[in-house]
Amino acid sequence: MAGWSTRRRFLEVAAALSGALTGCKRGEAPEEEGPRRIGGPLRAYGERSAFEKPLRALPTTKILEVGQSYTPLAEMYGIITPSSLHYERHHSGVPIIDPAEHKLLIHGMVERPLIFSMDDLRRLPSVSRICFIECSGNSHLGYGARDAPTVQLSHGLGSCSEWTGVRLSLLLSEAGTKPGAKWVLAEGADACKMQRSIPLEKAMDDIIVAYGQNGEALRPEQGYPVRLVIPGWEGNANVKWLRRIKVVDQPYMTRDETSKYTDPMPDGTARQFTFTMEAKSVVTFPSGGQKLAGAGFYEITGLAWSGRGRIERVEISTDGSGAWQNADLSEPRLPIAFTRFRLPWRWDGREAIVQSRATDETGYVQPSHEALVAVRGANYEYHNNAIRPWKVLADGSVSDVVA
Repeated sequence: MAGWSTRRRFLEVAAALSGALTGCKRGEAPEEEGPRRIGGPLRAYGERSAFEKPLRALPTTKILEVGQSYTPLAEMYGIITPSSLHYERHHSGVPIIDPAEHKLLIHGMVERPLIFSMDDLRRLPSVSRICFIECSGNSHLGYGARDAPTVQLSHGLGSCSEWTGVRLSLLLSEAGTKPGAKWVLAEGADACKMQRSIPLEKAMDDIIVAYGQNGEALRPEQGYPVRLVIPGWEGNANVKWLRRIKVVDQPYMTRDETSKYTDPMPDGTARQFTFTMEAKSVVTFPSGGQKLAGAGFYEITGLAWSGRGRIERVEISTDGSGAWQNADLSEPRLPIAFTRFRLPWRWDGREAIVQSRATDETGYVQPSHEALVAVRGANYEYHNNAIRPWKVLADGSVSDVVA
């Protein structure tokens, strides 16, 4: 009887399911929309809703193999940037690399030169860390006469992901560095053979040789199959498509650390190897290009980050008078990662200036544009972490504030 009861129950459930599916329709006509229309099929790889439209902003040049794309920060939630929207910066296009053929060479001033395949790297003890990567040229459009009307164009060369890989220090320990070694030279497998010199002290600290991003393999434009992730340091040093690490006794003075990625000073000298990205924040709502529906309640929100550690405080000003109030900092609040901040705000319908100011755990306070120019001069391009104001007009539209 037990077997008959089970079979009977199965037939009842099958009949009910059949009736339910018969009542559902796959019709495509608008009149067949609604709760009785069967939904879409299963997919082998998920896609976002057709109603969601955020995209990276591309440069206007016709040569897209050299340049950058910008993350739509104003349309992001939380602190993690989707891999598909993480900003890009390429010097010679995105190479197509077969991971089965790719190798990473460790050589130079080492006891045992080593070659690692991707399988070798994935067999080693792994680590995962959430941290931002920011191009040192992020916000460069806002340093002089501002012509970045949206937060995507002003700050979109920064993104935050979870990165997974093996510590560079483990690979160097396996190779055994020789006495006198002070630096490493990292080289990519792209057409321009991107090269950057990195102090050995940092290489033995927290650098990750990453093959994963946000739970899956790196995207090609993010360095597939393997890249460096250097927490808190300028993006250009985070060499993508990593193929070689050479241990040396001095910096190599490559093209991208001499003619580029240096900081001209007012006295005619230039700062070099200014790796660390200092404390920075930006309001993403309300921000340039947006429009408030009318007077009333809103939540001011934005992102703050620092290459020196954790964000301890974000202050917001809404009246342009220099009065600041503390914003709420959302958890998780991780070192060298985006921190989301929020502040309730009742807009009275009058013109307002909205801006944020971050302080990190070292006590460093994000400077004003005027303070930064006073120290660095007017021709500065990289490492612009100045406060960024937005103007809310009486009609609700939001625009940039001209320097």
